[in-house]
Amino acid sequence: MKLNQKAEVVHGKKKIYTDLVIAAHQDDVEIMCPQAVIKGYQSDKFGTVAVVTADGSGSPRAGEYATMSNEEMMVVRRLEQIAAAEVGEYSDLVLLNYTSGEIKDRSFVSIVDDYEEIIRNYKPEVIYTHNLADKHPTHVGVAVNCIKAIRRLPKELRPKKLYGCEVWRSLDWLSDTEKVVFDLTGYEKLMNDVLDVYASQIAGGKAYGIASLGRRAANATYAASHGVDVCEHAAYAMDLTPLIEDDSIDLKEFIVGKIKNFIDEILV
Repeated sequence: MKLNQKAEVVHGKKKIYTDLVIAAHQDDVEIMCPQAVIKGYQSDKFGTVAVVTADGSGSPRAGEYATMSNEEMMVVRRLEQIAAAEVGEYSDLVLLNYTSGEIKDRSFVSIVDDYEEIIRNYKPEVIYTHNLADKHPTHVGVAVNCIKAIRRLPKELRPKKLYGCEVWRSLDWLSDTEKVVFDLTGYEKLMNDVLDVYASQIAGGKAYGIASLGRRAANATYAASHGVDVCEHAAYAMDLTPLIEDDSIDLKEFIVGKIKNFIDEILV
């Protein structure tokens, strides 16, 4: 693959590439997309490739990491992400090493070029990225660039499905008819293990493992008010597939439509 000069590809043992996760930061893959980690874990049919776009230089730091420079923090975050990929048995890990400023700059096309190259190379059946209602602007930037990259491709090279996942905003507000629900029951240990490697974030008070487990349990329990639970832990996603099937759909109008559906539902 011809990626930007700062990019790095860490190859796993598995040579199956059915699912691709395109994320902003180190640990976003493990927080937002446990369904892809589970799908590829110890599987002979499925394999997950993780793409991390940011370089980690802007990561929060405390404790033993408090005095680290941006360059030192980038090294720490790289090693943590590689460790997570090893625990989760990812097929490949692609580290693009862009700054958050570059990711949020909608006119910066190098990221779109890299995403397009990655998708052409791996030819995934399913792509997961951030959802368009995430409150972190870097996350939204990744999602927008991901859609731009897919729209450059001929239809035969596009994934069958594109999902927008939850990190810095839950998707429980989506209409039940619009939620994509992934059952994670039975994989709690694996999900904790891939997040426990992020010692630098845990030291900063970000207990992402506990928070993610709580969100997934809440998703399952509060899924239906008049029915028994059908799973113990669940992840939600927004189906972004229409945006790669019809290039004429405006991204802002698409997400506004979801919000309008929410308004209509609560103002009955």
